[in-house]
Amino acid sequence: MKALKGIIGGLCLCAALGSCAPTAQNNEPTDTLTVDMAPIVKENIMTRRSIRKYQPQAVGRDTMQTILECGINAPNGQNKQSWEVRVVDNPEFINGITEVYKKANPKVAEDPSFKNMFRNAPTVVFIARDPSYDFSQIDCGLLSGNMMLSAWSMGIGSCCLGGPVRFMLTDKEAAPYLEKLGFSDGYELTLCIAFGYPDEAPAAKPRDMGKVKFVD
Repeated sequence: MKALKGIIGGLCLCAALGSCAPTAQNNEPTDTLTVDMAPIVKENIMTRRSIRKYQPQAVGRDTMQTILECGINAPNGQNKQSWEVRVVDNPEFINGITEVYKKANPKVAEDPSFKNMFRNAPTVVFIARDPSYDFSQIDCGLLSGNMMLSAWSMGIGSCCLGGPVRFMLTDKEAAPYLEKLGFSDGYELTLCIAFGYPDEAPAAKPRDMGKVKFVD
């Protein structure tokens, strides 16, 4: 059952996210797909965790392709698709930029568990936005959410990271790595996401439902 769930979730998550909300005014499901998929989608969302410890093996490119396809099918303003995505699973790139980071932050190397600046993840996705569109950051967030949820449905952990992005945008020695990502002129690196097989099982952190209200 667990394997079946992973297959269904990985291939159907994006469609299910769009279809799990009832369309009838009485809030009753209107088709078989809605009834069958809603519990799976909900469980995937509720069990997802940000992973900060990873096993060393990289995520296969075929698997990442599925994750990317789910990502780019996220809602986006006016279908502008105001993002660009770069996937890095090359240890030479990851280790190289990490050495630059360690040079600027030597204390991090004192931690014996530290391997790279992306929470030791073997695969990193970099996402840039088109700043000429004022909702491009929202588009990048929606893209990222789809990717992280689809990854989780296949047993792959992820963590949205801001620190590496700040470093790459401000450290002069990191500039060649930023340039190597090859984003189009004018696009700005906005966030990166670590991907890999989890080497931890963090507990859920509470959410404040008091911040959510219905308005009559």
